[in-house]
Amino acid sequence: MRLDKFLKVSRIIKRRTVAKEIADKGRIQVNDRVAKSSTDVSVGDTLTIGFGNKTLVVRVDELVDTTKKNDAESMYTILDQRTPAK
Repeated sequence: MRLDKFLKVSRIIKRRTVAKEIADKGRIQVNDRVAKSSTDVSVGDTLTIGFGNKTLVVRVDELVDTTKKNDAESMYTILDQRTPAK
């Protein structure tokens, strides 16, 4: 599954276009490699996503094409969530 689609379906990022923009700016890594929006993700991959004020590290647990809001969280596990020290 494409990275941008996974981020949208899992509801980590609300819109696919936003996920594409973030990925194409180099702010997402898959298994410690900078990834583009078209990068394929697999079960077990680790995603590091740099938002403006925090960094989110998640592991891909499941890949599905569509999901309900309540089931979206089962697609990934949050491994780490960091905010910059002030």
